[in-house]
Amino acid sequence: MSGELAELLRAMPKVELHLHLEGTLEPEMMLRMAARNHVSLPYRTAAEAARAYRFPNLQGFLDLYALGARCLVTEEDFYELAMAYFSRCREQNIVHAEVFFDPQGHLARGVAMGTLFAGIEAARDRIFREAGMTTELVLCFERDRPAANTVELLEEACLAGEIVGIGLDSAERGNPPGKFREVFGAAAALGLHRVAHAGEEGPPAYIWEALQVLQAERVDHGVRCTEDPALVAYLAERRIPLTVCPLSNVALGVFPSLEAHNLGQLFEAGLAVTVHSDDPAYFGGYLTENLVSVLAAQQMGIREAVALQRNGIDAAFCSAERKAGLHRQLSGFLESWGIPV
Repeated sequence: MSGELAELLRAMPKVELHLHLEGTLEPEMMLRMAARNHVSLPYRTAAEAARAYRFPNLQGFLDLYALGARCLVTEEDFYELAMAYFSRCREQNIVHAEVFFDPQGHLARGVAMGTLFAGIEAARDRIFREAGMTTELVLCFERDRPAANTVELLEEACLAGEIVGIGLDSAERGNPPGKFREVFGAAAALGLHRVAHAGEEGPPAYIWEALQVLQAERVDHGVRCTEDPALVAYLAERRIPLTVCPLSNVALGVFPSLEAHNLGQLFEAGLAVTVHSDDPAYFGGYLTENLVSVLAAQQMGIREAVALQRNGIDAAFCSAERKAGLHRQLSGFLESWGIPV
């Protein structure tokens, strides 16, 4: 990749649609919060914790993710975590982010729903005032937990704060999307958007199920769709967005390398593919690092970089007015670089 393209990617106004807030917990912050909240960890130093941020598979990652989430207890913790991510967004010129959060594990430890919302929303308000960055929250259900009582949890969340939609994450294997049919139906009745992780470790059939049973509007990951040509054609025809996370895919063994990733194949098939960072503290890079690394590995250039950002804006759950503003902002940036819009 040329230095100019890397510089452009860093400066370009960007949208992030697949980001787990708990997945931004850097080792130093985890240790600081653990000490503050008297949570026992098997690490004494940030270096020891950082070495643990390596795992052989998705389950190994999820175990570490759950351990880190235990350190989040107070409103201050959730504010600090969200503000640290939003500050990185400002540094990377991410101008709109739709942030996933997983309340079930926190609630099981006695953290109140209102505590989560109070901390996160205070950070959202601050970054909007200071930088004009817009954010939305997506409540995710963990698919390896029972589906019972999820409708009640959704209702509790809607009373406690503002969410734009719901999602489905965690271990795919043995947990098909249809397990959560009821709560996704309830979300649709409330006018909320729906997204679901599917086709990362799970088969293409899970993507079909997420779309047809859950009525998902975006597919998180979705990279295994290429195993089913009919599914690829369906996704392309309907311009259903795929929120792809390249560094995450390599770290979890979905692909052996960025060079072997199928992003280029998805792009050339005409899919509405976008790039995001997933759990950047654990996978070695935030949004800019994902873009720079994967476009270099895939030998992609400015055309693809611009298309990825336009796809992201189109796929966002913000208002039509905000989308139009994001498109104008991107076009103005491209004009300033002398790139045809």
